[in-house]
Amino acid sequence: MNPSSAGWIKKLLQEIEKNNLFLKCEEESFYDALRACGFIYGSNLDVVNQIIPKKDFTEEELSKINFCLALYYTHSNSNSKVSFIESIVNFYTDIDEIKTSFFKNLLGGKKSSEQLEKIIHKRIQIDANVLTKNFNYFIINALLFVDVLAYKTYLENHKISTNYLKNIEASITSISLDVLNSKESKNQYDDSLIKLFESSLRFQENSHLTYNKAIKNVKTELEKYYILDLACMATWSDQIIDIEEQHFLEKLGKDLNLSISKTLQSIKTVNHFYTVNKDNIALLSSKNIVQSFYNNSSRMVNKLISRNSKRLYQELKDSKELMVLLTQSTVRDLNKEEQKKVQEQLLDIFKSIPSLAIFLLPGGALLLPLVVKFIPKLLPSAFDENRIEE
Repeated sequence: MNPSSAGWIKKLLQEIEKNNLFLKCEEESFYDALRACGFIYGSNLDVVNQIIPKKDFTEEELSKINFCLALYYTHSNSNSKVSFIESIVNFYTDIDEIKTSFFKNLLGGKKSSEQLEKIIHKRIQIDANVLTKNFNYFIINALLFVDVLAYKTYLENHKISTNYLKNIEASITSISLDVLNSKESKNQYDDSLIKLFESSLRFQENSHLTYNKAIKNVKTELEKYYILDLACMATWSDQIIDIEEQHFLEKLGKDLNLSISKTLQSIKTVNHFYTVNKDNIALLSSKNIVQSFYNNSSRMVNKLISRNSKRLYQELKDSKELMVLLTQSTVRDLNKEEQKKVQEQLLDIFKSIPSLAIFLLPGGALLLPLVVKFIPKLLPSAFDENRIEE
């Protein structure tokens, strides 16, 4: 089986028939297996439950396989009468915001395994020439489980709304921000990432999502496990979990109505995963996670903006209010209402530029402040009256 070539999903489904005992796993056990292979952390190092031999699959191919297996497990343990492939395509079609942008031209027509392969490829890869591998695996693929949670909700309710994805993303952002703020000592990258998170809560009506409201958004056991594991991953950014972070994680677990043993297991697991696999995860080879996130995301956004600068500039010219706000952002801090307007109008523009569709995906909100940072530098100098040539 070759997940980089057409026909791999049919082959995978055939292989599953030979080893389908994982379908009888308890939900929590299968989640633990997804975490153990790295899927939950966005660093896939093995096939979940070793359902098929690992062989020489790349990390991207492992990500595709594990993502497909997670969706297949979810479908198999539901009461859906619709076939797996048709069900997944229907699910993505039902998410209007994604349908009209990211998966444009992939949805509609006959629902086939080839169509699903293209959806999964675009959901994971996006564009090898645009995304740096470190950014892609750490942020976008660490949030793939959001799709699995949303798909589970879709199967239970026979429908899904973008509000579910928005609420989960907002809760992840809010809780991750609290994790970063709990650090006993912060370096410049921690501070930068905190500011990035603070500017990224685009889905709230009038204010940032509070910790308590974020907790209330997390309802199912799987959502609780996932939020806790992402929080543990965030605390490991400096490769050590200090006493203040430990207390925060214990409080988070308690607020999520999880046992202390479950919280401690989550902390122990993230420590073990990154310590044992540090030589196999490029993200950890030389810098801490936060530093790599900030540096790589900055480079990626810079590249995206520069490659689309002509069309983006034309779109901005057509949006006079946005142009005014962006100009003002170069000389003063925008208030919350103005930030929200900028984010909403930028997202509307990104829908019309396919290669910028990454900003519409779960987790894409984290990049919006960087967009605002880079736009004034890439547009004509008249755009920023106070610009000083270096």
